[in-house]
Amino acid sequence: MQKKQYSSALFPILFGFFIMGFCDLVGISVTYAQLQFNWSETQAGFLPSMVFLWFFILSIPVAMAMDSIGRKKMVLAGLLITLIATLIPIIQFTEVTCYITFVLLGIGNTILQVALNPLLTNVVSGRQLTSFITLGQFVKAISSFTGPLIVGYFSLKYGSWEKSFYVYTAVTLLSMLWLLATKINEGAKSNKTANMGKTFSLLKDNNTLLAFGGILCIVGLDVGMNTVTPKLLIERAGLAVEAATYGSSYYFAARTIGTVLGVLLLRKVSEIIFFKVNMLVVVLSLAILLFVKQQELILFFVCVTAVGSSSIFAVIYTLAIKSRPLLVNEISGLMITGVAGGALLPPLMGFATDVAGSLQGAVAVILFCGLYLLYTSFKLKNNFSEVSV
Repeated sequence: MQKKQYSSALFPILFGFFIMGFCDLVGISVTYAQLQFNWSETQAGFLPSMVFLWFFILSIPVAMAMDSIGRKKMVLAGLLITLIATLIPIIQFTEVTCYITFVLLGIGNTILQVALNPLLTNVVSGRQLTSFITLGQFVKAISSFTGPLIVGYFSLKYGSWEKSFYVYTAVTLLSMLWLLATKINEGAKSNKTANMGKTFSLLKDNNTLLAFGGILCIVGLDVGMNTVTPKLLIERAGLAVEAATYGSSYYFAARTIGTVLGVLLLRKVSEIIFFKVNMLVVVLSLAILLFVKQQELILFFVCVTAVGSSSIFAVIYTLAIKSRPLLVNEISGLMITGVAGGALLPPLMGFATDVAGSLQGAVAVILFCGLYLLYTSFKLKNNFSEVSV
């Protein structure tokens, strides 16, 4: 009986991680929307904020609601909101509906990120859970990697990048119907619910505050690199928009490779050493990226940054959990809330670009995040080792 549930329920849940990857579509969409609507860098910077702001607002409330309605229903709610978001550009695409689309994508993605991993625990045993969560992140990375390819294809073939939402609508509908038709035994609902006040009060602890800042910065760095890569290729290498958008695919392909390498290396190297070495590489790479102009060098250092930063979210998340083992649920909710870093960085990058008059301003903001993470990699060791486990 358990074997049957395992085989029938695992695949639609893992497919949900592919839909989770749609949030990274915003990186490439900024480039197209900015040209289409003649936005300034500051205006364009607010589009990613429409997606990632909801992680700060909704993560803990979603976790609380999930205790009441169940994990599967919460995931289905996230898929439904994502489906509505992908339908809007098909019906009408304007500046207003563009913002609405990405607001709804952000809300749907927040729900999926909070609910999918817990739902996975209902069909996978404890020993296998880590490997299947990693597999889910790999599926998400494939979605992120193919996004720029799909958008670029529709832009070249039909002269309308927003027509790519036909594909995203069909895939989301398939995911929702597949999960809806799948029976999943969630067991008895928990009487314990996350407490928002208690969760945020954890930030009074310096260790937790440092880790939370690390999550904000690593997500901001990821979204920032996704957003700035095509623009660097356009501004410095003179590439056309369609050709430049493939820079995001290079970034996500390198992140995918980095994730696999991270899984292998973290079995042999301590998390702290891994964190320090990787952030040293990332900071060096970003410092060089401030000045390089050749297409090949831009893509090389973008890929180095992607590989070096790809596993850092997992490292910080794990260290945070280990530091407060009796408050795992609260720490988990707080760290996921930190994904809102993706909303904070793009407007700062846009503002810095407008002030500097070039994308050096945007890269400098990303470099600042890298420097904070490097600082964190040295502080977390001493701070967290003092916490009794």
